[in-house]
Amino acid sequence: MIPKEILKKVKRLEITTRGIVNDVFSGEYHSVFKGRGMEFSEVREYQVGDDIRTIDWNVTARAGSPFVKVFEEERELTVMLLVDASRSGEFGTADRMKGEIAVEICALLAFSAIKNNDKVGLIIFTDKVEKFVPPRKGKSHVLRVLRELLYFKPEDVQTDIGGALEYLNHVIRRRSVVFLVSDFIGQDFEKPMRIVSRKHDLVAINILDPRELDLPNVGFIELEDAETGEQLLLDTSDSALRQLFSQNNSDALNVRDKLFKSMNVDSISIRTDQSYFEPLMKFFRTRAKRFR
Repeated sequence: MIPKEILKKVKRLEITTRGIVNDVFSGEYHSVFKGRGMEFSEVREYQVGDDIRTIDWNVTARAGSPFVKVFEEERELTVMLLVDASRSGEFGTADRMKGEIAVEICALLAFSAIKNNDKVGLIIFTDKVEKFVPPRKGKSHVLRVLRELLYFKPEDVQTDIGGALEYLNHVIRRRSVVFLVSDFIGQDFEKPMRIVSRKHDLVAINILDPRELDLPNVGFIELEDAETGEQLLLDTSDSALRQLFSQNNSDALNVRDKLFKSMNVDSISIRTDQSYFEPLMKFFRTRAKRFR
């Protein structure tokens, strides 16, 4: 039995995202993600300028005059939401936790997908795949996906992005659009990501908190790794320490961005202290220009 609190949160998410999807986002989504090919629609009589390679010779022979096959873009897509539920998602020094923002982004993407009659599926992972919801169409199915995201209690706390990508490749055979939502605090995912990026249209959504980028000057603080439990005492009044912390994190992000680019994986950076809407819209508009 799903608690009423979770059902209220699902309804709130639906209401919050509906306006954005209807007014702006679904159009951008539609223009960027194309169907998996062309499908046969009908035959009609040949007209001057038609490609002779589209002539349907069987119909032409029966009718005694040339007929051509007409094809339309096959719009239906499969959209997979691959969501990191490790303990590091329970961190946030702004209005919301990283995990909460991840759910809102997934809601926006899922409702955009069903508005375009696409299928939506879900994989929730930590250092193992903990939940798989096969892709299906329809509003009721998307609401189920959101309930799973909101109600889910992970068994483990650490992260294995590579294992989740390998699982995706085994269960999703057809080429899909895959949104990998994570803070990418993990190692050794380059090889499986490279394999997935060749088979699927992979988009990495990286969710960061400002305190993971810069330390405030507040004296001694104790930091704890949410996934390993390792603790560290730091004197944040030390300017050299703060500068080293910022530089190391900046270098790590640059390395990650270069890795994504080397694999032709599009990426979107989201911060917990800023609106996620603008980075998403910027990504979709930039990508739309590339495909025109």
